[in-house]
Amino acid sequence: MNRYWSLALVVAFALGYGTKLFVESDQTLTTRSEQKASEALFQNHDNQTLDLFDQTDPRTRIVYFGFTHCPDVCPTSLAMLSAALKQLDTEQLAGIRPIFITLDPDRDIVAKAHQYAQYFHPSIEGLAAPIETTRPLAEKYGVVFKRTELKDSQLEYTIDHNSYFYLLEPNGELITKVPHTLNPAPIITAIEQLNK
Repeated sequence: MNRYWSLALVVAFALGYGTKLFVESDQTLTTRSEQKASEALFQNHDNQTLDLFDQTDPRTRIVYFGFTHCPDVCPTSLAMLSAALKQLDTEQLAGIRPIFITLDPDRDIVAKAHQYAQYFHPSIEGLAAPIETTRPLAEKYGVVFKRTELKDSQLEYTIDHNSYFYLLEPNGELITKVPHTLNPAPIITAIEQLNK
């Protein structure tokens, strides 16, 4: 009988220790992922490196992930963001930092991304970085995207992606996200909720 109890204790200890190691390794992976995302460095249109989560800038980030060759979803979304920005008062506008981040850095150099963003509203920044920088940041917030080859097309490929506006604290913490919309009202509501 004692032998069975001893065996049971050994098995229980092994399972408990194994669970502890798994949890610790999972926490380590999560922490590393957060560190990579929080250290996301991008190039701006002046070819200067900027930290998206520079906490000396207290503005709430409104981030949209897309690409300049997007035929419909991105232009529609940025048009809605622009319409929302135009309805904000000066104080509200001063408290936010709208940003377009390309998911297609192979074609969208930073100047192109910025020009594209500026077409919709002068306060929207266009940023680019190697996909190794963009991917962990996008995945942190649940952005789903993939490159799809286009046969018999001059574009060669497209980027399939979901469409959300991510409202972020200066340190990168997600406040809320607004899904694709054909009306600026949900974006305005999300911005107005920031001060409540």
